[in-house]
Amino acid sequence: MKNTRIANAFSKAKSEGRGAFVAYLTIGYPTLAESEAAADALVANGADVLELGVPFSDPFADGGVIRSAAYKALENGVSLVDAIALAKRLRGRHPETALVLFSYYNPIFSMGLEQFADVVSDAGIDAVLSVDLPFEEREELLAVLRPKGVGYVPLIAPNTPIDRVKASADGVGDSFLYVITVKGTTGARTELPADLASRLDAIRAVSPIPVAAGFGIATKAQAEEVCRHADGFIVGSALVKRLGEGKPPCLE
Repeated sequence: MKNTRIANAFSKAKSEGRGAFVAYLTIGYPTLAESEAAADALVANGADVLELGVPFSDPFADGGVIRSAAYKALENGVSLVDAIALAKRLRGRHPETALVLFSYYNPIFSMGLEQFADVVSDAGIDAVLSVDLPFEEREELLAVLRPKGVGYVPLIAPNTPIDRVKASADGVGDSFLYVITVKGTTGARTELPADLASRLDAIRAVSPIPVAAGFGIATKAQAEEVCRHADGFIVGSALVKRLGEGKPPCLE
């Protein structure tokens, strides 16, 4: 059965005249309990979608903040299984909040694709994002997720051609495009690229699903600027950094 929580999240935000807030957490950082409490706090403070980051030993797409968080979570013994179990607990408390499992592909593949699809569906996860799964190879994962009603979130790089953007958005069901705003790794930036607005406009024109922009967004002002040209914004490093400093997860 198809989930509609992601579509509902973006529709609700649009009806309220704002962009959807997609919040990323590294599960297990600073501890498993603290990341779970942070997820609850983000929902209470208006997050529309939670991205639950699975700690990985080689997070090459991530900047220093999230890399350090992933290493600490691994030191804490947190795994893919723990992240999925946490998602299931969140689903029980937040039945309408959209949940995305954010992972590199190795932990998914190591679990076994059929088993992975079963457990994420059982946990109430709405979609999966695999950072390093190439477009050409994603069908093996989509083939097991689709029958379970679990979506897939494509990553769109700054240099992805528009025809490939359109192909990436096709056939992923109830989902959204994660558009990377800057070249390089994750991490807060003081400024976003000058050509980002036109890039987002072009992507939005060809995408049948909502467009959310992430990498580098650290302030409410940046989020508001991005959402003039996108359906939502994604914040990760800024939230993870605040948690590491003992501060509540929120956007300043």
